[in-house]
Amino acid sequence: MKQFFHSNNESETMDFAKKLGRKLEVGDLLLLEGDLGAGKTTFTKGLAEGLDIKKIVKSPTFTIIREYKTGRLPLYHMDVYRLEDASTDELGLFEYFQGDGVSVVEWAHYIADELPPDYLKITITRESDEGRLLTLEPVGERYVTLLAEVLES
Repeated sequence: MKQFFHSNNESETMDFAKKLGRKLEVGDLLLLEGDLGAGKTTFTKGLAEGLDIKKIVKSPTFTIIREYKTGRLPLYHMDVYRLEDASTDELGLFEYFQGDGVSVVEWAHYIADELPPDYLKITITRESDEGRLLTLEPVGERYVTLLAEVLES
């Protein structure tokens, strides 16, 4: 069941992501969708804070995968926008999904057939210059429970 979170500014978006990051566990998979500039990397910065990662989080647009291993759990931030014709087998993405950390995939619809069956999909929509609507779609019991915990806290 979809849930919604309205953010009035970048700070609120990051705070929500930070709360989510505090509850993430090994093997969690988050899919981020949204137009260019919607706030996917900003959201990931908040997740990193929640995972106690101190490094500056940058967009993985040209590197495909950025790894942050200095926090409570490793964070694997992926941008698959340019990989529409590649498979996760060729890139080793499945190893990340089943690995020792948390995976965040931007533009995941390009590899939809290659994704594990359970994940939390977050679509970020611009409502105003600063305001964002986060549409949260948990797929699988783990993510239903996770989302309920985050929204209640």
